Amino acid sequence: MKPEIIDIPGIGPAAAAALAEHRIKSVASLSEATIERISAIPGFSEARAAGVIAAAAELLATSGITPPAKDKGATSGKNSTATGKDKKDKKDKKDKKDKKDKKDKKDKKDKKNKGKGKGKNKKKNKNKDKKKGKK
Repeated sequence: MKPEIIDIPGIGPAAAAALAEHRIKSVASLSEATIERISAIPGFSEARAAGVIAAAAELLATSGITPPAKDKGATSGKNSTATGKDKKDKKDKKDKKDKKDKKDKKDKKDKKNKGKGKGKNKKKNKNKDKKKGKK
């Protein structure tokens, strides 16, 4: 039977959820992760990260399942990792989308508030007219 991430000592449901939020959902992916990557996740110190990575590798070894080989050179195919340029492009697209969303939200808010406040000014002007003797 394939080991689950919660089979690792020190990983309960909350820690498994935190890891899953950072795309670490299997024992194999945890065993291949770096200490820096895991310790960046809330709730994981460097010591805890090192411990769970080692425990994941040990669990894989005892279960008879070997993690997939790390192929640094391959960038094609469904399971390939994104290059630095690809990651930057994705980040740039996300930033542009976020800016556009903020602008759209602001424009919508401005449009909604466009007519507001005129009633007060109209009333003020009417009061000024009364003081001057106009109706």
